[in-house]
Amino acid sequence: MTNDDHLPYGLAHLMKILITGALIGIAAGLVGALCGVGGGIITVPAFVLILGMQQKAAVATSLAVVVVSGISGTLNHITAKSGLIDWKLVAITASGAALAAWFGSDLMRQLSNQHLTKIFGILLIVAGVRMLMIK
Repeated sequence: MTNDDHLPYGLAHLMKILITGALIGIAAGLVGALCGVGGGIITVPAFVLILGMQQKAAVATSLAVVVVSGISGTLNHITAKSGLIDWKLVAITASGAALAAWFGSDLMRQLSNQHLTKIFGILLIVAGVRMLMIK
């Protein structure tokens, strides 16, 4: 028995989560800000493959992370007066996205982790191939 047995995961696991989580966050924030992908393209695979999370938990956790990083990036554009945000498009797209995300979260909980993993993998492949084909 170690001194950190009273912790839910133990000190070593907590340190792994802190360090790995910070590195994943840095990568997701940078990629999200540079590419507009929201960071989930980085966080979901990292949470599953590195931290051993189940797909459902990785997706739900990633959604929460994306909210925070999205707000941060948006505030940076606002304070810098970049003029790059199309607020009309934001209003229209965000309304549809919010509605779809609400019901999509219900659907996600009904699917198996295996189905979600396959859906995510296929999405990454299709999006990657399409991006590589752009001239």
